[in-house]
Amino acid sequence: MEHKGWFYYLLMGILAILCIFGIMTFLKNIHHNFWWRWIYIFGGSYVLFDLFAIAAGLEFWHKLILQMYDISASYRNILWILFIIMGGAVFVPGIKLLKDMNK
Repeated sequence: MEHKGWFYYLLMGILAILCIFGIMTFLKNIHHNFWWRWIYIFGGSYVLFDLFAIAAGLEFWHKLILQMYDISASYRNILWILFIIMGGAVFVPGIKLLKDMNK
């Protein structure tokens, strides 16, 4: 994370472009979206913020990321639990949609 080369910036660019296209597609079809597609706009917005915070070198975000991997930090578990909850909030509807699709 400390040594960002061309590959790192290439991945950041690809992620940003995909998120922007996803949000544009969502907004273009706003009246035809199913309820679960809101996950994409919130997830895409989060990823764009994350990429911006890293690229802009926001100090609080850099500290947060470093603290996530600091095994001696007492609040490390709270940070990871929040990310697990976010992942679960997407995983559970995803499983439901897969079951509905296979019926």
